[in-house]
Formats: sequence, structure tokens, C-alpha cells
Amino acid sequence: MVVALKKNVSEEKRAQLIDWLGGMGIKVHVSEGEFTTVLGLIGDTTKVDKDLIESLDIVDSVTRVSEAFKCCNRKFHPEDTIIDVKGVKIGGGNFCMIAGPCSVETEEQIVAVAKAVKASGANMLRGGAFKPRTSPYDFQGLHARGLELLKIAREETGLPIVTEIMSTNDLPLFEDVDVLQVGARNMQNFEMLKELGKTDKPILLKRGLANTLKELLMSAEYIMASGNEKVMLCERGIRTYSDYTRNTMDISAIPMLHELSHLPVIADPSHATGMARLVPPMAMAATAAGADGLIIEVHNDPMHALCDGAQSLRPEEFDALSKKITAVREASLG
Repeated sequence: MVVALKKNVSEEKRAQLIDWLGGMGIKVHVSEGEFTTVLGLIGDTTKVDKDLIESLDIVDSVTRVSEAFKCCNRKFHPEDTIIDVKGVKIGGGNFCMIAGPCSVETEEQIVAVAKAVKASGANMLRGGAFKPRTSPYDFQGLHARGLELLKIAREETGLPIVTEIMSTNDLPLFEDVDVLQVGARNMQNFEMLKELGKTDKPILLKRGLANTLKELLMSAEYIMASGNEKVMLCERGIRTYSDYTRNTMDISAIPMLHELSHLPVIADPSHATGMARLVPPMAMAATAAGADGLIIEVHNDPMHALCDGAQSLRPEEFDALSKKITAVREASLG
């Protein structure tokens, strides 16, 4: 249920309404916009008398929401959420570029890539320390050592770091990580999502290999319902009948997610296509569709990368793409 208040309602009257609702076991999410204040009622609202609330002199309108997701629903929170990661803002018209290698391999590699992508306009550094791989024989990442190398790269460049967490048992290792990424394979690891909801760290939540938008939003709901509202949604391609690309990038998901939710939406053209030559056109398409940012794999030697070299751009290719993205954004905003 969504309760829209009239303009210039006093803090005292608003607090009285919230306290009354709380007494019925209803959690209230307050969203203050430029023109109105919206109260999102979360819980068993069947016991709430809609007509009674509408009759209050401070209430403008009351709407029942049928969707199962509440916290991430734009009806509860009309204004875009803006997430601040050490000064880097994402959402609400702010655009971020997250770039770096699929996996952290050596100190020399991650520092070199970090310096290169920063020079080309990247705002944050990505890099996998823990790698979920389809084959048990593939490179699984450097684990704790990889996290330390990411921190070294952050010290060298000032770029906040984004890296994937695969188990809540590893949370102590991630205390100094700026953004925790939940990979596609863990999108519906609900126990992990609930634990991440108890943290105060921004979460980059990737859409699963064959999951619907509603399922993605429900996973975001798990995190937010547990207390953490710093969630970014990520479209990274889904599995379809196409046999020419690694996945199929669902460009339409970007504007649809913006319509359904107030959360920032990031696009991952690297995993969506699996081919470096397809990353630039998909990145530009996602930007034109309204993405709040891109996460792109960049490696200084893709031919010898230990993970996903085929979809990784070289630093000079990322630099060229960054200029094109700037032009697309200027055209879109112009």
C-alpha cells in the first residue's frame, strides 16, 4: 500500500500516522520527493482500513500495490535512488564506468589496468578475486590475495573496487571492499542475500542466467527488506536460443527496470556477448537505453588472460569506447 501525503504536512502529524501504522505491525518506508512525500506500507496491509486513512486531512491518496516487491518498487519510492560509493554517484542522472579484468592475476596486471582505465574515464575498478567457474579445472581466482591486490590498485589510483562475493563465510575478508557483487549464479542464493542485507555496503546484483525481471527485483527485495537499500541492478545477458553469442543482452530490461524500480541499473555488455568486438555496440545501446552505468572487462593482455580473455577489451579499445559513450550520453541528454 502507498500513502501519498499532502504538501506541507507537519512532522508531528506524519510521525503520528507512522506510529499508528507501526502499532499494527506495518513497516513504513518514507520517500520525500520535491513535490510530495510518499509512505510505503510494507507488511500485512489487509488489516489497514484504506478508507479510514484516505479520510485523514494529511493524506492525498492511498493506493494498494499488487506487486510482491515493495522496497524496490518505484510506486513506493518515486524518486531515483542515488548511491554514493566514495564520492562516485550512481543513479538519478549520474553515470559510472566500472572497468577492469575478469580476474585479478598479478599486482603488475591489476595496477596497470587500473591506471589505464582511470585515465580513460573509469570511476571504479572491477576485478574478480573469487571466481565461480563452470569447470572445476578452470582458474578459480587468487581469493584473499586477490583482494589485497585490488586494494593496492585502489591505493595507486583512488578508484573504488568492485568484486564478487560467493559465500557469506568470506564476509570478513570483504570488510574493506567498496562494492560487493552478487554474480548471476548467486542471484537466488536467498540466505546470502539476507546476510548482505545486514551490511551497509553497496551491492551490485546481477540478473541470473535465465531469470525474469520480477525474479531479479524479488532478489533485490531480499537485500532491502533486511535493511540494506544500497542496491544496483545489473543486466548481464540471459540464456536464449541464440547460438552466436555467449548470452543475449536484454536491452529492453533497462528501461523496463527503470519503470518498475527506483534502483540504479548497470549494464554488462562483456558477459552478455562474450566477444570483445560486440562490447562497444552493446555498451552504446545500453547507454542510449538509459543505463546508469556500465561494467566492462578490460585486460592488458587478453590473449593470455586466465579468465574470459575473449570478451575483454584492451586498454586502448576501452579508451576509444569511453569517448563514444560520452558522445552517446551527450546526444541522449541533448
